[in-house]
Amino acid sequence: MNKRFDVRKLAIIGILGGISTILGLTPLGFIPIGPTRATIMHIPVIIGAIMEGPLVGAFVGLIFGLFSIFQAVTNPTPVSFVFLNPLVSVLPRVLIGLFSFYSYDFLRRIGDKKTRGLLYLIWIGIITYLIYGIYQNIINKGSIWYIIINIGLMVLTIALFYFTMIKYKKGSFDLIISSVVGTLTNTLGVLTMIYILFGERFVEALGQDPSLAKKIIYGIGITNGIPEAIIAIIIVTAVVRGLKGTKRD
Repeated sequence: MNKRFDVRKLAIIGILGGISTILGLTPLGFIPIGPTRATIMHIPVIIGAIMEGPLVGAFVGLIFGLFSIFQAVTNPTPVSFVFLNPLVSVLPRVLIGLFSFYSYDFLRRIGDKKTRGLLYLIWIGIITYLIYGIYQNIINKGSIWYIIINIGLMVLTIALFYFTMIKYKKGSFDLIISSVVGTLTNTLGVLTMIYILFGERFVEALGQDPSLAKKIIYGIGITNGIPEAIIAIIIVTAVVRGLKGTKRD
């Protein structure tokens, strides 16, 4: 039984790791949403962690991270140098599996009622933050493009807030929050390590003012993280609910 159990987990790691790699090699890994592109390469890591536990999630994340290094070597861009460092490309991807599983496990333990309240706070916090960003850009006469992006993200967030509170009012709150946790672990983890290790050099490679490194990297986190979280919620919730339903059958 233990042998079959181990083989099964290894097979799942291989399948989900392969899916993540295929997503990275094709346009399927990037979905246009509003004015940005949301990556879904981290989603197999979240699904593996929730369905099979933290070890599977961590190993799928490891494959994702190693593929990032491979891509940086074989298909370099002006900023690929940051992904040659495992602290940027591998560590945050391994942590996706761990954080996704343990947040899911914790939320399952506290029940739907408390989880629903936590989900309300998350949505309200995101919407409030985006409104504040729009306000700051207006009074400081910031870029109109940044204001448009924030408005688009706010509309998407409000739509998903309504969708999750109505469509999934009888459950799936643990899946929704775990999807957000896993996505933010990827986005914020990678960008935080980039800022700590490469900050000004990274921004300079983007053709931006190095003195604005913190603001620019922080802006990337907002414009990428929220759309990616939205896509992750939709896909992870649908896939995991489907797989769990199949298991029960």
